[in-house]
Amino acid sequence: MSKRQVQTEQAPQAIGPYSQAVVSGPFIFLSGQIGLDPETGTLVPGGTEAETERVMQNLGAVLAAAGASFADVVRATIYLVDLADFARVNEIYGRHFAAPYPARATVGVAALPRGARVEIDLVAVKERLGNREA
Repeated sequence: MSKRQVQTEQAPQAIGPYSQAVVSGPFIFLSGQIGLDPETGTLVPGGTEAETERVMQNLGAVLAAAGASFADVVRATIYLVDLADFARVNEIYGRHFAAPYPARATVGVAALPRGARVEIDLVAVKERLGNREA
């Protein structure tokens, strides 16, 4: 199965040797996003809530660049530095999805890149992408 890289200026550029997303067949694998402002490359101020809002905006931009939307997401992983933030992150995350909701895991971690408080990665499926050239 072939694969192609997804790239958009509407989300932060990769801060390492990885792609914002990779499409392979009908699958879209989105790398984890933290609350970086795509224009400045810096973490947005305002704590976990502001970071989560930015994370969802970043993920939405990468999905759009891949020809998809949050409606196509089938799997998510949320990484939190402080699990006490779970309820608020869950509320912001939940605004972007409708039933049937994606499968999901939430993981407590010791630290995230750039001092972020939250990171989210996604997997989406878009049947029509399977026929696209890589």
